[in-house]
Amino acid sequence: MKIYITGIAGFLGSHLAKHLLQLGHQVGGNDNMLGGENDNLPENLYRFDLTDCIDYEEMNKNLYNVDIVYHCAATAHEGLSVFSPNFITKNIYQASVSVITSAIVNKVKRFVYCSSMARYGSQQTPFTEDMKPMPVDPYGIAKVAGEETLQVLAKLHGMEYNIAVPHNIVGPNQKYDDPYRNVVSIMINRNLQGQPSIIYGDGEQTRCFSYIDDVIYCLEKLALDPKIYSEIINVGPDESSCSINTLSSLVANSSGYNGKPIYVKDRPQEVKHATCSADKARQYLEYETKTTLEESIKKTVEYIRTRGTRPFKYNLPLEIINDKTPETWKKKLI
Repeated sequence: MKIYITGIAGFLGSHLAKHLLQLGHQVGGNDNMLGGENDNLPENLYRFDLTDCIDYEEMNKNLYNVDIVYHCAATAHEGLSVFSPNFITKNIYQASVSVITSAIVNKVKRFVYCSSMARYGSQQTPFTEDMKPMPVDPYGIAKVAGEETLQVLAKLHGMEYNIAVPHNIVGPNQKYDDPYRNVVSIMINRNLQGQPSIIYGDGEQTRCFSYIDDVIYCLEKLALDPKIYSEIINVGPDESSCSINTLSSLVANSSGYNGKPIYVKDRPQEVKHATCSADKARQYLEYETKTTLEESIKKTVEYIRTRGTRPFKYNLPLEIINDKTPETWKKKLI
């Protein structure tokens, strides 16, 4: 199969590319390098395009003669989206429509769209796939809009699709110098520099975290299993959830940091509890949590320690700056 991955130099895209190459597929992809890293790119790609997904003309060329598309590229900044809605929406929805359209024009056989738990908003947990999406921020709204556009266009024009809803993926290759996202990597990067974790609100927000390897084989099936199509499937652990307070302690223990976290004002529109059911993933994808959270954190600590800590880069626009904008972002405190 000839497989094309958007965001191939990013966290999820790079792991997926390496896995598919090992299976013997031809793999290519694109990245605008806003969240990607050159050393994430695997060898033996049939092509790499330094292209933004928003560029429809270029994406149309990139997807020529492609069998399967994974749309992994995203400015996955849920919290930032209420303060930079124009930037985030453009890079989620407009980019998705460009890639979806290009795939249909090029007669791609199957499209795998990587969505987000943000689609569920503040509904009762655990989130299940039959719930009506109720996002509470522009990022989640844009992700759902991308899902719905894909479903309409794919059904009309005869392209198979699946929608994956991963749950807080962590592991090596994750960007750890971005102050706006990736809470585990932010905490590790700070702790390894002898700085405390920063926690918004009371720290009793609950999440589940997926190790990257436990997600990749599920994405493989969503593209390659001919019996699975037109599905929306959560991918992530549901055996137990973890509070941000507990997460901070686990990261500190693994990083060798002995200090206490700093608490700051709640982040606007942050969902308090976001955990999913993995029943459908177990049924369709043979999902299994093989890596514990403690092991996931340890592997991510090892990656960042080996690669070297970094200062945080505030290179994304803050469009709305007022009394609701987190001080950590306005004053670059992370």
